[in-house]
Amino acid sequence: LTALQEDAVPLSSVKLLPPIHPARNIICVGKNYLEHVKEVDTHLPGISKEAAPSAPIIFTKAPHSAIGHQEPILYPTGISEQVDYEGELAVVIGKEGRGISRDTALEHVFGYTILNDVTARDLQKKHQQWFLGKSQDTFCPMGPWIVLARDFPLHDGPRIQTLVNGQIRQDDTTSNMIFDVAELIATISAGVSLHPGDIIATGTPAGVGAGLQPPCFLQPGDTVTIRIE
Repeated sequence: LTALQEDAVPLSSVKLLPPIHPARNIICVGKNYLEHVKEVDTHLPGISKEAAPSAPIIFTKAPHSAIGHQEPILYPTGISEQVDYEGELAVVIGKEGRGISRDTALEHVFGYTILNDVTARDLQKKHQQWFLGKSQDTFCPMGPWIVLARDFPLHDGPRIQTLVNGQIRQDDTTSNMIFDVAELIATISAGVSLHPGDIIATGTPAGVGAGLQPPCFLQPGDTVTIRIE
């Protein structure tokens, strides 16, 4: 341990890459917090159906969109004027499986990380699907690291917060998910095999920029901070 400390370099002197480079599309979950459902249905008409879902809404982000901690999000000038943040808890799969039961689902989790499901709302609405609006280059900041499942108190309902330029925009706990991590893994794996390194973004709480009155989208130079504790 002493030798490792002597060879250590300051974290501030290195560039952190994504804690894992997704080999396949990043699996995402829509409308998984009730208060977010309400703001989506009220302020984002035409993007999704109204009311809380009776089953998980699953979509994907392209793996090339992943970037590391403190890397800049490229503002899509000329493509979108409604760039939004979505702070989320992300699950990293560690054990392959298909048809995984809810009771054994958490045995397949390697760990957890933070993910920002950056979204171009105008593209989301224009194309009536979510892939393009959520898969622009750099639209998936992740990290800064993975916390092992054994060290992450998921049962305690960790608190998730998103801040923009220091102002709290999202503040909730994962215990308010409509579909919890075990249910999501069971639902996805029913017919789609999960592999080590797969990432599941579990949905975002209320407080997205599009849900504010008036809407408050990200602008060049803004800083987004997401913390889960």
